[in-house]
Amino acid sequence: MKMKRVIAGIAAALMAVSALGTAVMAEEGDTCKSYLTGETVPTSIGRTRPVGLMIENDSDAVQWQRGTSYASIMYEAMVEGAITRMEGLFEDYQGASMIMPIRSCRPYYVYFAREFNAHYGHYGQVIYAVPILQLPTTDDIAGIPYGESGQDYVLHDGSSAYIRDHEGVTGIYTNYDLINQEIQESGWSTQYSSGYNGHYNFAEDGQEVNLENGQIAKVVLPGFVYNHPRFDYNESDKLYYRSEFGSAQVDGLNGQQLCYKNIIIQMCPSTMFDDHYLWTDPVNGNEGGTGWFITNGRAEQITWKKENWSADDPIETTISSANVSFDVRECDFNVTRYYDMNGNEITLNQGKTFVEIVRNQDASKVVISDDPSIDTYIIDGL
Repeated sequence: MKMKRVIAGIAAALMAVSALGTAVMAEEGDTCKSYLTGETVPTSIGRTRPVGLMIENDSDAVQWQRGTSYASIMYEAMVEGAITRMEGLFEDYQGASMIMPIRSCRPYYVYFAREFNAHYGHYGQVIYAVPILQLPTTDDIAGIPYGESGQDYVLHDGSSAYIRDHEGVTGIYTNYDLINQEIQESGWSTQYSSGYNGHYNFAEDGQEVNLENGQIAKVVLPGFVYNHPRFDYNESDKLYYRSEFGSAQVDGLNGQQLCYKNIIIQMCPSTMFDDHYLWTDPVNGNEGGTGWFITNGRAEQITWKKENWSADDPIETTISSANVSFDVRECDFNVTRYYDMNGNEITLNQGKTFVEIVRNQDASKVVISDDPSIDTYIIDGL
């Protein structure tokens, strides 16, 4: 872990700035609508930038997952070898003593964090993510801030934000105090950027989105053949409960099964950087892509597109490999907007959202069913 060289005077000044920010937010009102859930929350939470954290999700890691139920939004995408990895976006997580297992970065996850104006935390990274992590506009909390295995680069040193609980790749955790201390000592703003007005449209208090013309969605299978994730709709509380590897996916801190009000399936172009690492494109220029929106037991087809994307936007950096080369523009990190088939931006129900990033070539494996007894493994034959 790195040595912190922040003297008491600077620390006190940072605390004063933080306190001033809280006072300003209090003047705006004690509560606000969360940009992540649409729910009414204390302004000190709802107007403080979230953090995106990489969470390991292979068969060995599930038993060690802690703090996952505190994520307001969860992403899942495929990495190498058909394994999936998750990224949770956390704003109200002071009660989580551990969030783990924190794992390494793949470049597309940085895009997900940045479109929510979030700080980004990870423990390790592939070489193809380095140019994005080194951008001055990326608030990168890197647990391993240097190249390994002969790779020569340096990242922002965020190693003090992580603690090892046990040996092995599943052993690293963090929590609110560790993340907040790193943010303060790095001098990053804790308040949303000027002009940021949120990512999703949410239903107003007392209203529900019911997708009356959508197909019945009692079970959602996102189509990943490694962990076979599954969402089962509960009629009584109108939430989708997640399972994988044949059993409920549970937060080891509190024993709660992960559950969500909204599910978004976002189909994206995907190719290989090289013989090992995957590149899934969450931008796709002006083209965007297709997907599904699922809530309250119904599903409808959608399209998605980056807001205000322009090929004329200045190039910030370039990522190249044996198979792929592409420019990175600031507008790549703009909010992704989702639209129904009439071209209207969708409205989400208030609550947590799970976003499944599915490769275009795996679209046929996505199953949305009205049969609660459907076999999870049906996707293996699709």
